[in-house]
Amino acid sequence: MKLTCLSSGSGYQFPPCHILEDVCGFRILLDCPLDLSALSVFSPVPPDNDFVSDGKASYDSARDCFDKEQEIQKRQKIETPLHGKDLIHDELWYKTVKNLHLWDPSSIDVVLISSVMGMLGLPFLTRAEGFSAKIYATDAAARLARLMMEDLIAMNMEYQYFYGPRESGGPHWMRWEELELLRPELKKVVVGKDGTELGGWLPLYSSADVMDCMRKVQTLKYAETACYNGTLVLQPFSSGSEIGSCNWTIDGPKRNIAWLSCSIFASAHAMNFDYGALRGRDLVLYSDKQFLPLMDEVQSNDASSTIPSNDLSSLSRYCSADKDDWKELTESLLSTDEILEKEKMDFICSCILQSVQAGGSVVIPYNRLGILLQLLEMIPVLLESLAADVPIYVISSMAAELLAFTNVIPEWASKPRQEKMFSGEPMFSHVDLVNKRKLHVFSAIHSPELLTTWQEPCIIFAPHWSLRLGPVVHLLRRWSGDENSLLILEDGVDPDIALLPFKPLEMKVLQCSFLPERRLPKVDCMLKLLQPKILVLPDDLKEKLDFSNPSLDSFSVLYYTEGETLSLPSSPEGTLDLEIASVLAERFAWQNLGRQDVMYTRLEGELVMEQGKFRLLPGITSADSHPSKNKE
Repeated sequence: MKLTCLSSGSGYQFPPCHILEDVCGFRILLDCPLDLSALSVFSPVPPDNDFVSDGKASYDSARDCFDKEQEIQKRQKIETPLHGKDLIHDELWYKTVKNLHLWDPSSIDVVLISSVMGMLGLPFLTRAEGFSAKIYATDAAARLARLMMEDLIAMNMEYQYFYGPRESGGPHWMRWEELELLRPELKKVVVGKDGTELGGWLPLYSSADVMDCMRKVQTLKYAETACYNGTLVLQPFSSGSEIGSCNWTIDGPKRNIAWLSCSIFASAHAMNFDYGALRGRDLVLYSDKQFLPLMDEVQSNDASSTIPSNDLSSLSRYCSADKDDWKELTESLLSTDEILEKEKMDFICSCILQSVQAGGSVVIPYNRLGILLQLLEMIPVLLESLAADVPIYVISSMAAELLAFTNVIPEWASKPRQEKMFSGEPMFSHVDLVNKRKLHVFSAIHSPELLTTWQEPCIIFAPHWSLRLGPVVHLLRRWSGDENSLLILEDGVDPDIALLPFKPLEMKVLQCSFLPERRLPKVDCMLKLLQPKILVLPDDLKEKLDFSNPSLDSFSVLYYTEGETLSLPSSPEGTLDLEIASVLAERFAWQNLGRQDVMYTRLEGELVMEQGKFRLLPGITSADSHPSKNKE
């Protein structure tokens, strides 16, 4: 079996992408995301008054103006500060996974999706000629991904209206002479460090592509089993990171595999990390790199850790214990995540309150449904305690459908949420907020209803977190000069490039990760909990995890590198399991082989593969062809 890391990813917004080869003869693609952070190299659609005095500038005059400004800016010295005019002024193209376009789509047999973000690039693949793979995702992830893709298409239409028909032969910025004139910071994003990523850029898919893609997806619930070709048994289990996000188990006749994606041990909104089915596996592929920057921080300045020291010592004690105390270990892991997530939400809410009390407005480009739902619960409570009349808006083409979906997902939510539903209460508080007119949901920023209810200061949730398309672009242009206003960004985008079009910028910017911070002791404890036979890790962890700990030396450790293929050890010979039908088992007639410890028996039957296992079933005999002879 072989593992190829196509992309190591960059956090929740751009998860890693891998290909597993020769899994019982099949090729499996793990996730198919889009690098939406790369949109930052483009300039947003400019406001009308930048080019139009009478409101009717043509596409050609706008493009000519852009070209002249770009040419002047490109010829400037390289030492000049990066400016908004250095960005690419053209219709958006989208960056797919590095090197995925080099693989033959017809050679992929199975696609497994771990999260909503891991599905956004799938329509590019499903529309490719020869693609016929079976796609598996959780029902919640598939439905949320469809909404997100449709929203992306709706926001992208603004660029299409402004720039007009696409150029034949590709956009002008992809020509090599144009790439040479790009600023180094932008060129690195466009072509990659080694200059091999230019082929991954594509214009966005259409709504028809999305519909065709979703028809090819088989959706599952948590722990539901799907069998591919009678050989591979596939099951998703909650990863805790988001509603519908999951880890996968892949069971075959020769070995059982677990793929561990972005996971947190406890969540305030999603079902907790289900580790039980992942324990004791032959092989665990660990692709979660969300914590790597945090681990560097701990090593360089341990005192700055946000986890109390007593929690760290407690975790370390469990990891080094001679006697496994699984209950205490898991409770410690879960409680730590709950504390960290709550601390982060409390801090974000305190920053929001400071801004609105100073008369400023707050813009939150949301990406994760769970964070949106949690903040919609916490912010109104704090505003009410201060008797502050500050409206909250959610602006998105899919906002109403997205919030409505949260009312029908009890099986995907955390246990406290499920208990609220069973007691007759809404799982999330936004339902009451809408009824009390404290929360206003609109499909577009130019909606007449929004204009009639508009009030400042206000708090607005709107896409897109790349700051290149959607309502957030217009909101930032409105408040970028207000020093009391606040922009809250999630990690995953370079703020130096993302904020260029809005400079000079006076408003405050808070960038943070909404995921709980995982530290070295927690990773050690999780690995001890899972106890795989073979553990496959990203090479970034080679110098960061210490496997000399006696509790962690019971399994082999391999490391993979982006863009390289890693050969994984074969299963030991003689370990195949065979299920024999009870009718055949009754015919056992053991004979000695000549050695005292070896006996054999002869059986006649049909060897089949079902549900990932070899089974020996009774064959059709001559007696079976005469029913009268089989009567008892």
